[in-house]
Amino acid sequence: QVQLVESGGGLVQPGGSLRLSCTASGFSGGTFRTYAMAWFRQAPGKEREFVAAISGRTGLSKYATSVNERGAISRDNAKNTVYLQMNNLKPEDTAVYFCAAGSIRTMDPSAYVYWGQGTQVTVSS
Repeated sequence: QVQLVESGGGLVQPGGSLRLSCTASGFSGGTFRTYAMAWFRQAPGKEREFVAAISGRTGLSKYATSVNERGAISRDNAKNTVYLQMNNLKPEDTAVYFCAAGSIRTMDPSAYVYWGQGTQVTVSS
C-alpha cells in the first residue's frame, strides 16, 4: 500500500522560506524512481492548483507560473523523498500543500494516482 506523507509546513512571514518534504512508502522494488512526483496546493474556497512536478528517471521539472523562480522541486530516490523549496513566500501562497505520484509529469491532477494528506503553509506577518 503506497503512502505519501508530507512535512515541513508551518507559519512563515512574508519573504521567508520553507522546504516541504514528501516521503513515500510502499513502492515495491525501487519503483519510486519511475514515478513522476508533483506538488499541488489548495487554498480555502479555491480549487486545487498545480505547483511543481519532477519526472522520475530524468529529473526534469516543471513549475506553475505563479511559483516559477521562487520554487525548486527536487527528489532523492534513495530516500523515496521529494522536496519543494519555496522562497520569497507571499500571503497568496497560503494553502494546504499536497504531494502526488503518477506515471507522467503533468499539471493535470487527475493523472496522479497517489496523494498525501497535505501540510498547511501559512504566510502571514
